[in-house]
Amino acid sequence: MKKIKSIIFDLGAVLLNISYQKTIEEFDKLGIKNSSTFYSKKLQTNIFNLLETGEISESDFIKEIQKHCTEATNTQILYAWNAMLLDLPQHRLQLLKQLKTEYNIYLLSNTNKIHISEFENKLGKEQYNEFYQLFDKVYYSHEIGCRKPNAEAFEIIINENNLISEEVLFIDDSPQHIEGAKKLGIKTYHLLDDEDVITLFPGKVR
Repeated sequence: MKKIKSIIFDLGAVLLNISYQKTIEEFDKLGIKNSSTFYSKKLQTNIFNLLETGEISESDFIKEIQKHCTEATNTQILYAWNAMLLDLPQHRLQLLKQLKTEYNIYLLSNTNKIHISEFENKLGKEQYNEFYQLFDKVYYSHEIGCRKPNAEAFEIIINENNLISEEVLFIDDSPQHIEGAKKLGIKTYHLLDDEDVITLFPGKVR
């Protein structure tokens, strides 16, 4: 970490606990065929890409999902889509507070307006704002119009904040995102399913 000056964090499965399986199971209940390939950590149909780059609205997303269901209301689809969002452990918030005193920290997440609204509701507005303000800047894919692992997603952060790629550490749970960052010379850490991000920074959380 000697040469690292900035850290870019992923949100889901790095800071926020998530379960792709819960959404897959809820999609299955709605009658979506092959729900594990319809949406998963590594594979997803294009409708999710469009949502996460802000190219379609929430209502259009719901209508598209309904086409794959036997019968489903708007509420049922939103419930299924949000089912993957779990909790934000306090020890990870404490870690961010500690790291903020030593590094520039950024958030880069492939996400969408529906999930961010639910994330805010789960935390409550005050705690969500506290979380948001821990970062020098937050980059949500649906707001910047591009997703990881596309180079543009990383370049936006590098260029806007005048960072040097070799002085940046990127932490993510998806190998394809890690590979995208590596191509730009960014230092990376692939967080595995059984790892907690706090173990990368021993002594920062007591």
